[in-house]
Amino acid sequence: MTVDQAQTAPAPTVETEESEALVGPWKVVVLNDPVNLMSYVVLVFRKVFGFNENTARKHMLEVHEQGRSIVWCGLREQAEHYAFVLQHWHLTAILERNETD
Repeated sequence: MTVDQAQTAPAPTVETEESEALVGPWKVVVLNDPVNLMSYVVLVFRKVFGFNENTARKHMLEVHEQGRSIVWCGLREQAEHYAFVLQHWHLTAILERNETD
């Protein structure tokens, strides 16, 4: 290979797992904990997500009865933001990749 060929050859494109991990929807999941009152969890859901009373209560009851509730789905960056905010409010929130889409 000559110097000219090396300079004009296109660079190979490599997709990393990290870049693929950012693509697609992610779920924000709130997990049950023995610390927070039900009314407090409803309040946090209303403030953070703008849920109405019924929607906030529905998610709170899922957390209480099933141990978890998916409170939001969307792009990773926004999901990370919501998880951070929920953790700031002392709720246990995690991210999960939405494998159904």
